[in-house]
Amino acid sequence: MAEPTRRTLLIAPALAVLPAAVGRAAAREETLAILTRRGPVTLTVELALTPEQHARGLMFRRELPERHGMLFDFGVEQEVSFWMRNTLVPLDMLFIGADGVIRHLHENAKPLSEEAIPSRYPVRAVLEILGGSARRLGIAVGDRVVHRIFGAG
Repeated sequence: MAEPTRRTLLIAPALAVLPAAVGRAAAREETLAILTRRGPVTLTVELALTPEQHARGLMFRRELPERHGMLFDFGVEQEVSFWMRNTLVPLDMLFIGADGVIRHLHENAKPLSEEAIPSRYPVRAVLEILGGSARRLGIAVGDRVVHRIFGAG
């Protein structure tokens, strides 16, 4: 993991040197809903809860089904930054506050890029979904994510 600056975590697939088995452990899947202006959108998500799961994320996957993603829970609000090293599919990143409200949305992160993608605000969680899904599903900043980590669901 890169050196944090101002309590900013870099969720760095630089930890790709970890044994492959760490990232391949069966991830727990859950359902969450996003309350959009068009109505609720339901997604199936894998939970990334440990530092190893945070580091591995969706790296090395050749596809990500529509309406599936990965929810990174940091436990407390903090500024975070992601990059796309070793990530083979474009992703939309939803940066979510402890109240479940989407505070920032980064669309179509470029595969294999090492450019930092900051949260811009302290967030409790980040949801990664297939690139372009946020626009197709009508997901926007200000929408609310309903899931147990935000005290609902």
